[in-house]
Amino acid sequence: MNIIGLVINILIFPGGLFAILLGLFLTGVDRKIYARLQRRVGPPVYQPCIDMIKLSQKEILIPRTANCTAFRFAPLLGFAGMLAAIAIIPVTGIYSGLDQSGDLLVLLYLLSTPALALIIGASASGSPYSSVGLSREMTMVLAYEIPLLVVLLTVGMRVGMAGGGTAVFSLGSIVNFQLKNGALLFDLPMLPAVLAFLCCIPGTIGVVPFDIPEAETELAEGPLLEYSGAGLAMFKLTGGLKMLVLCAMAVALFFPSGIGSFWLINLLWFIFKCIVISFFTITFVRATRARMRLDQAYKFYLLFPTALALISLVLTLLSFRI
Repeated sequence: MNIIGLVINILIFPGGLFAILLGLFLTGVDRKIYARLQRRVGPPVYQPCIDMIKLSQKEILIPRTANCTAFRFAPLLGFAGMLAAIAIIPVTGIYSGLDQSGDLLVLLYLLSTPALALIIGASASGSPYSSVGLSREMTMVLAYEIPLLVVLLTVGMRVGMAGGGTAVFSLGSIVNFQLKNGALLFDLPMLPAVLAFLCCIPGTIGVVPFDIPEAETELAEGPLLEYSGAGLAMFKLTGGLKMLVLCAMAVALFFPSGIGSFWLINLLWFIFKCIVISFFTITFVRATRARMRLDQAYKFYLLFPTALALISLVLTLLSFRI
């Protein structure tokens, strides 16, 4: 892929402007459905766009004890990481992705940039509440990245061994394999891995019951406490982009099939699948569950999703040895 095409993919489609609008749309749909589940009218779907515009016009206040450079740079780190991540993920019938041999591993590293940005921003702010929040964020990253890594390894092993080789970490190859052989969502040995990945989504995004680092009623937003204006807007926008990245990953890894060859129908089908995934893994979960303690969330991810991912990995290995 040439440099101009790569820049377009990151800044316009599927990253950049398109990803920002779709991420805000998913956030608005989530807030609207969440309100309806609580029998409230809720904000309009376009409310996140209004919030971003209002925040970007407000003054950026920097604490006296803060490290100004790190404090200002941190929001940009997570935002840039998510723009790059969404440009890697293929969308069937529209965009083939970067299709490199190790893009799935690159995507795993990029997924950690929002958490890293929060940690840098919190440590630079000088606030004791932010310090507690960043320690919780570090613990949560360790908890949910273990099962996430095992899931990605399982998918790579499943596709690679089916082709007579070793693990495959190219998202393009994984998508093409499913288009030819059927979605991994309907592959029995992969079902535990699918559930494990879906369990990782709310923890990775940091919503209830896994919003422990921010915990408004305990830490008053924790790592985000000292942020205002455009910095806070960028962190909020990064959260919407991360929701989009994880939903798009779930689609690409387990159910990438499109409808026909017309790009607009495939795009609407992709957006619909993202909305369904976000509803069951984010909206419904936070509407029905209370916040966990840090030790509860840590044990949950180390026991339940990790066990499911390992079961899929073992079943995949055994199915090709028999």
